[in-house]
Amino acid sequence: MAERLLIMRHGEAGPGHPDVERELTGHGQQEVRRMAAWLADRDALAGLRLLASPYRRARQSAAALAEALEAEVETLPLITPDDPPQAVADWLLEQSPGRPLLLVSHMPLVGALTGLLVEGRADLGLAFPTAGVAELEAEVWAAGCARLARFMTPADLG
Repeated sequence: MAERLLIMRHGEAGPGHPDVERELTGHGQQEVRRMAAWLADRDALAGLRLLASPYRRARQSAAALAEALEAEVETLPLITPDDPPQAVADWLLEQSPGRPLLLVSHMPLVGALTGLLVEGRADLGLAFPTAGVAELEAEVWAAGCARLARFMTPADLG
């Protein structure tokens, strides 16, 4: 049975320094709420495990998702913007099967990770708009072994 992985970029964030403390804008909060409502209507995501980057904007995005999905947020330190996608793929291989995963992270990691898992190359990843979600399916989370089942953005939801 194929496992399910959702990879989400955080909502729009405002400028700031240091980068780790940047916060969602009002628009970014709306984007995330729209995506959270869409995800909450998906029966296939029951029992989902929700993991977020330690950066503030990702944690804020994950908190809105957690409320809509009735899930707890776990912090995953290896999904910050410039972390290597192969390290995340290696981590995915260590996870117990059976539960969908949702990672809330940043560009360029979300694009590179999607490219690595689907195309086998991190440089062939998707350009994620803010709050965009890629839904992948795979028997094993290794380079080139996943299928892109769906890619949704807040704009797709009207």
